[in-house]
Amino acid sequence: MRMKRPQYIDIHAHTNFVVFDADRDAVVRRALDSETWIINVGTKQDTSRRAAEMTQKYPEGVYAIIGLHPIHVNPSEYDSEESGAEGQVVEVKGEDFDADFYRTLAKDGDKKVVGIGECGLDYYRNPTEAEKKRQIQAFRAQIELALELDLPLMLHVRSAYQEVLDILKEYKTKAGDKLRGDAHFFAGSVDEAREFLSLGFHLSYTGVVTFPPQKGRTGAISYEKLIQATPTDRIMSETDCPYVAPVPHRGKRCEPVFVQEVAHKIAAIKDIAIEDCKVALVDNAFRLWRL
Repeated sequence: MRMKRPQYIDIHAHTNFVVFDADRDAVVRRALDSETWIINVGTKQDTSRRAAEMTQKYPEGVYAIIGLHPIHVNPSEYDSEESGAEGQVVEVKGEDFDADFYRTLAKDGDKKVVGIGECGLDYYRNPTEAEKKRQIQAFRAQIELALELDLPLMLHVRSAYQEVLDILKEYKTKAGDKLRGDAHFFAGSVDEAREFLSLGFHLSYTGVVTFPPQKGRTGAISYEKLIQATPTDRIMSETDCPYVAPVPHRGKRCEPVFVQEVAHKIAAIKDIAIEDCKVALVDNAFRLWRL
């Protein structure tokens, strides 16, 4: 029997990361018990596999998106919250995107693997031209797999919005509406937001929308202006947990149930009733990810 429709959906979580190893089930149950569904997002093979495996543990309300994060295409360091031994910074070799691995994982996912990603381009730490080329190759390969499997993309974009838009526009001319997805943790300009929207993509926002005004490389990021510019039928809520816990939980490990604070802030910024906002956020997630 189908569970009651959720009140909230965290469309980008990482409870598949090792930082949740000690209490993963309690974190997931806390969300489900508060009528909050979860989409866990992979960043490489091991975290993607774990996200897919988690969907089999819960009858409903836990889904997966699988793919290769752009920072893991080249040699990189990442903290122990993601993989490896807790309390250590782990250095990893660049991972090639293995389409066969992800294709099999998606097909074995019993329709609970709902997207490809998080993929895209991340130029924040000034990668070399060779490193950028590898990121672009992996991004294109994931776009092509998403189109093959008719799945949406979960985009990770940092300091490369125009480059990502140019690639998406190229595929859009060939794939049309089949190319779709979400620009997660959106922090671009209003003009860039409008370009993603014009391509049929959604935009999702994290707990940073509850913070005081933020500054990026190109100046202050106005999340109020971005959220106001995002149509109610194209906006989604996320936590990106374990990162960026929203007010009033700042300083704590973030978890999916905190997405409720994000939803309430979106409603306040858009000046709409919270019940209407909750319905829209859930409707948008159901429609894009085919939940």
